[in-house]
Amino acid sequence: MDRVSSFDEPLKKLLGGATAKVMAEHLDLHTVGDLLHHYPRRYEERGKLTALADLPLDEHVTVLAQVADARILMFNNGRGKRLEVTLTDGSGRLQLVFFGHGVHKPHKELLPGRQAMFAGKVSVFNRKMQLAHPTYQLLDASDADEATEAVDAFAGRLLPIYPACKQLDSWRIAKAVDAVLPSAQDAVDPLPASLREGRGFTPLPEALLKVHRPQTKADVEDAKARLKWDEAFVLQVALARRRYADTQLPAVARRPVADGLLDAFDAKLPFTLTEGQEKVSKEIFDDLATEHPMHRLLQGEVGSGKTMVALRAMLTVVDAGGQAAMLAPTEVLAQQHHRSITEMMGELAEGGMLGGSDRGTKVVLLTGSMGMAARRQALLDLVTGEAGIVIGTHALIEDKVQFHDLGLVVVDEQHRFGVEQRDALRSKGKQPPHLLVMTATPIPRTVAMTVFGDLETSVLDQLPAGRSPIASHVVPAKDKPHFLARAWERVREEVENGHQAYVVCPRIGDDAEEADGKKGKAKKKAVDEDPEKRPPLAVLEIADELRKGALAGLTVEVLHGRMHPDEKDDVMRRFAAGDVDVLVATTVIEVGVNVPNATAMVIMDADRFGVSQLHQLRGRVGRGSAPGLCLLVSEAHEASPARARLSAVAATLDGFELSRIDLEQRREGDVLGQAQSGVRSSLRMLTVIDDEEVIAAAREEAVAIVAADPELEHLPELRTVLAALLDKDREEYLDKG
Repeated sequence: MDRVSSFDEPLKKLLGGATAKVMAEHLDLHTVGDLLHHYPRRYEERGKLTALADLPLDEHVTVLAQVADARILMFNNGRGKRLEVTLTDGSGRLQLVFFGHGVHKPHKELLPGRQAMFAGKVSVFNRKMQLAHPTYQLLDASDADEATEAVDAFAGRLLPIYPACKQLDSWRIAKAVDAVLPSAQDAVDPLPASLREGRGFTPLPEALLKVHRPQTKADVEDAKARLKWDEAFVLQVALARRRYADTQLPAVARRPVADGLLDAFDAKLPFTLTEGQEKVSKEIFDDLATEHPMHRLLQGEVGSGKTMVALRAMLTVVDAGGQAAMLAPTEVLAQQHHRSITEMMGELAEGGMLGGSDRGTKVVLLTGSMGMAARRQALLDLVTGEAGIVIGTHALIEDKVQFHDLGLVVVDEQHRFGVEQRDALRSKGKQPPHLLVMTATPIPRTVAMTVFGDLETSVLDQLPAGRSPIASHVVPAKDKPHFLARAWERVREEVENGHQAYVVCPRIGDDAEEADGKKGKAKKKAVDEDPEKRPPLAVLEIADELRKGALAGLTVEVLHGRMHPDEKDDVMRRFAAGDVDVLVATTVIEVGVNVPNATAMVIMDADRFGVSQLHQLRGRVGRGSAPGLCLLVSEAHEASPARARLSAVAATLDGFELSRIDLEQRREGDVLGQAQSGVRSSLRMLTVIDDEEVIAAAREEAVAIVAADPELEHLPELRTVLAALLDKDREEYLDKG
């Protein structure tokens, strides 16, 4: 069998159809290689009993414990049988329950003193932790010779505990791994020999053997160090090749023009740019002046002036004879950008119109809900080149939209945009346009190197002058209801002082959400049984309560995603104009909404939002000269992780610090997101947050290797592994940047 194909061998050939089917459907493991890269989550030492005292509720667990006693109980007047087994491990006790016909085998096998591994879902019955109908594997044999053999086999051996599922326990996965482990010797080693020897890494076949069947803890550390490096290195080579390929693409250089639009714009600015804005603008202008497409990620705190930097880049491109397109994730945001950009530009945004500047250009808006006539005019302005700047949603990507000469694409809030959409817009240029991606979610360095690894990064970390500090506090509504009453008083005080406020809720709360009757019933039942599991608070209900109660007499309006775009725009306009005191909204206000007079925000059920989202939302207040106030209302228990998260948000305004906390809590799955399923399926050992040094070192090596040999002609093994990693799905996440 040749070296690659044993890894490509379908599991059903080696394990039998039923097991292979469960592995494919529930664990996404299809080939021998997939299973060999399904690493143990942790290891148990034989004889060392797991702490039963620390079992998590509602989780599927594997424990190693000893039977203390077992007894059969009758119920239903003797018609029903129940076997109750008590386990112990010195730290705590755990009850197992078996019912009906399922009691005979365990009754014979689970005798006091026997040791076994048990797997099942932890639940509570009569205030006691229990596993109902767990699967188990005895670890001691009754026959003396067999017992000695079993002890020899397990003595001092670390037992691997695999990520499992209800249909397949950890030890059945371990047995399957035993069947495929001989194929580990066929592993294609992606690391060039010089790198492997230079860093003293274990050979790959040995690392796979050590991670699955370690003799000692040192074996585990050895294997992990090697496997982490492989993941980081292969990924960074893929990204380095992508960056290299981009530098080979042609683009039209767009150089600044003296006395053009940009100079006219800068001259009318009522303030000076911050040092950070100057520095980042220079990086962008240098990129625009080259004959290869710019690929830059601009990350900056909410309110750090990213839009200003992006607008100056767009004006430079217009000066150089091209057009610029800004892509926003929602219509509300596109309209908001259009409004703020035309306001900033004044008569410079009225090129060709009466009273417009002769150095000006047209700035058009293009969204899906525009009327036919306005849409036709916008399309005409784009194809003739009359409009230098267009701002829109993904409606910009439709086939009908033609540009005269697209030179720059600015994508706002990258994580809301899919790969295909961005590529479709790219293809609108005669040559690939320059690309600037903006995000207000601060991204830790390692994530930037991994998720956005094919982009150069610029960071705006100073807030412009005139931005005010925001005070944040957690309001424990359940423990201290008077705190919530005080929160509404604070909102009223802000309004009396001439300011405005936001109230944010996780849900809209109209009938469309409960249209599915079954869901509604299930929800109601859960609420009856457990008040903790009530549905999240809703915009429409809270707005209603506030109008009648705590904020009676104030103008309270709602804003959410299911409103008609014109209606949304009308509410936003009136709020911006100061005609609305309090806006009760969903997270549609999370990005881009700019109302400097809004000073207070109350976030209901704040524990239902992620850390970055709370930070984004909070950035909507304190945008003017008056200080901002953000109140995080929660019913979560004081000792819960949810409350700890809220306290972290209240304690710091540093988005980079918060993004780190966020990443530590959520781990990679959510951070890399669905659009990056490729990275997720290839990062099994590497954790983006903990392995910063590994990622940085791997990136350096990868850059050097690709610079010396872009096609990897002298590294066929690395090419083979890359080809396997970058199948269709996985290639796509690389396009995300």
